[in-house]
Amino acid sequence: MCLLWNLPKMSSRTWSLFWGSRFVKTPLQNGIGRYVQQLQRITLKFCKTHGGSQGMRDYIEKELIHFAKENPGVVVYVKPRRHRSPCLKAEYLNGGEEYISMHRLPADDIVRWMAYLRGRSGYPTDRIRKDQHTDHPSIQGPWTPWLHRDPQTNVAQYPNEDLSCVEVMGRSATEELREMFKKQKLVSSYKRSVES
Repeated sequence: MCLLWNLPKMSSRTWSLFWGSRFVKTPLQNGIGRYVQQLQRITLKFCKTHGGSQGMRDYIEKELIHFAKENPGVVVYVKPRRHRSPCLKAEYLNGGEEYISMHRLPADDIVRWMAYLRGRSGYPTDRIRKDQHTDHPSIQGPWTPWLHRDPQTNVAQYPNEDLSCVEVMGRSATEELREMFKKQKLVSSYKRSVES
């Protein structure tokens, strides 16, 4: 059984050399409006008589109708070829194509491969460099705690008594809300006393 998730473990360096690396991306901002399945068409190629295509023939007889009904947006082609090894050819909306040999695989493995191809984006498998990425980075640079500070603190001699003191800030948002709540409570109690 030659499935992608059964590959031996590789170091990150070997993985990068073998697969490459990229940033996270989605095809055409997929999922912002509605999800568009990226698998456009899939072709099942097989031989009608050769024993290596037995699993593919079983899949076509028993499972292919269910796959076509569950995925109406995917065009399914069945292409018999004489004396050739069976394979799957998947074509994606971004122009990507993928060929997978199905030689001597049972129908259950072909079901798994079809599910795998259905969920792919069509981009090559790469190592993800970071969990997030933006195409438009900030011109100002990233935020730091010293972003809106007086520039004189950069050239001051430390230890410095003036700069070692805690900054006295205005009232916090919590204090403002508590003050508003007290005023509201006083007004409502005054209205109740006037009404009674």
